[in-house]
Amino acid sequence: MPINITMPALSPTMEEGNLAKWLVKEGDKISPGDVIAEIETDKATMEVEAVDEGTVAKLVVPAGTEGVKVNALIAILAGEGEDASVAAKGGDGAAAKAETAKPEPAPSSGPSGHGEKSAPASTQAASGANGAGTSSPQRGEGGSRSEPGEGANRIFASPLARRIAKNAGIDFTSVAGSGPRGRVVKADVEAAIAGGGAKAAAPVAKQASEAVAPAPKPMADDQVLKLFAEGSYELVPHDNMRKTIARRLVEAKSTIPHFYLTLDCEIDALLALRKQLNDAAPVRKIDKGDVPAYKLSVNDLVIKAMALALRDVPDANVSWTEANMVHHKHADVGVAVSIPGGLITPVVRKADEKPLSVISNEMKDMAARARSRKLKPEEYQGGTTAVSNLGMFGIKDFSAVINPPHATILAVGAGEERAVVKGGEIKIATIMSVTLSTDHRAVDGALGAELLAAFKRHIENPLGMLV
Repeated sequence: MPINITMPALSPTMEEGNLAKWLVKEGDKISPGDVIAEIETDKATMEVEAVDEGTVAKLVVPAGTEGVKVNALIAILAGEGEDASVAAKGGDGAAAKAETAKPEPAPSSGPSGHGEKSAPASTQAASGANGAGTSSPQRGEGGSRSEPGEGANRIFASPLARRIAKNAGIDFTSVAGSGPRGRVVKADVEAAIAGGGAKAAAPVAKQASEAVAPAPKPMADDQVLKLFAEGSYELVPHDNMRKTIARRLVEAKSTIPHFYLTLDCEIDALLALRKQLNDAAPVRKIDKGDVPAYKLSVNDLVIKAMALALRDVPDANVSWTEANMVHHKHADVGVAVSIPGGLITPVVRKADEKPLSVISNEMKDMAARARSRKLKPEEYQGGTTAVSNLGMFGIKDFSAVINPPHATILAVGAGEERAVVKGGEIKIATIMSVTLSTDHRAVDGALGAELLAAFKRHIENPLGMLV
């Protein structure tokens, strides 16, 4: 009876492939282990070996066809003593069914549903309807069938490797595979035989199956609401700002490989300089009375120190794209500002070149307009880094989420008096902990440490920020 050959799954994640080349033609006789085709996946081109013996009655899918689904019919074999032309016609009906039929779940071994699980649907042979025999999907790496009871942890091996191992009395499941994803091939079995036994198998197949486990999906709204007592809550629809924040944070944490660097900065000198500069600020007369021309905050000095650190370590003043590393010529520092319903990050452009008084006044103006949602897009888009300061809330230290397209963000904690050791003596100093979140694609560990060290140098020697 006709034997259907279907598109094999050459890896646990494969859903479709390109039939690059047929190595047989209609009328050729083939035996188990013969290489019959080359299949291209998204990662490699692999040979497919025949599982059954017979004559090639029909090549259903032409060479060069792209996007052939796993388990789709690609060829028909005529069995021993069967007319190839008859087999080709007899297999056509089964072909359509083999592609579209959905396998039924295997019954459980008992009322509780425990016991062995059925093999994955794609590994089960599809049965023909019009007199066609069992189809032969060459599962696993390069056309191996799954063994009974193997399930998700089966060892991938080519049919030829299995046959040689069986004839030699070697358990192929204990042979270390050298093929893709640990696939056991002919050379592995021969090496095991020559060595007098089989080597311990590396658990590659298991790792591969675990690696492709689907990510858990978030609970649906109705599922969440069922967890709370009816009448114990009210629903407040998300506004566009909250939706945008949620989308960008998910994007950042799912696409940016964050790593974190933390150190302590002594800020007594900075606090003293800030007081001196504020006391020396000129007074301006306005309608409401005399006001100082500026009033520096600790955050203003942090912004300046971060900008100068990027100037000193230009290789860290970058943004990542898939094609290029974007090297910025200036340090444009975004500053996280809390506003009703969320936060926004106005950007101080060329902060490395601006005096502290200008940075301070710009930030006060943009923060006020941010809270009334009157910032222009060009005032909060872009930037090369960002600063998030929760010190005013008493937070000691935290890790901030990078805001694309930035490669870094500095989280600033509260300045607090701590006991420190100086010259072998315990003294009191005002310490501020800072944590740099870094995109590892753009800034490596040593480079991030260099940037943070430069920031610490400017913070602890603030007079240098005035020149």
